[in-house]
Amino acid sequence: MTAKLLLVAACALVDADGRVLLAQRPPGKPMAGLWEFPGGKVEDGERPEQTLIRELKEELDISVSEPCLAPLTFASHAYPDFHLLMPLYVCRRWEGTVTAMEGQQLTWVRPNRLRDYEMPPADVPLIAHLMALL
Repeated sequence: MTAKLLLVAACALVDADGRVLLAQRPPGKPMAGLWEFPGGKVEDGERPEQTLIRELKEELDISVSEPCLAPLTFASHAYPDFHLLMPLYVCRRWEGTVTAMEGQQLTWVRPNRLRDYEMPPADVPLIAHLMALL
């Protein structure tokens, strides 16, 4: 049996101090309590950049313009029920103040401390790419 392919776009928001934003998955969601890069599922007819613009507005109340989203790398990970394909973008410029709109915990983390946060298996390999960039 072939696993369903799930396309999710993620964004490493980087502040002026070079810290990366992580969001904690809320209770009741799969992998609750784990820390991840903000983003979400790419809807039918959407490009990953459009997904991030929409999700970052919904989840964090910030406005991001497409030219500020720089593709960095991607994750391809087989979970038991689906296969995740997740492009990771880096964004250093946005409008507004990062606010947890869905009650999620947020934290700004120095790249060399990212491994201190328990993350979903697909996110872990992305840390090395961020550390090399930042």
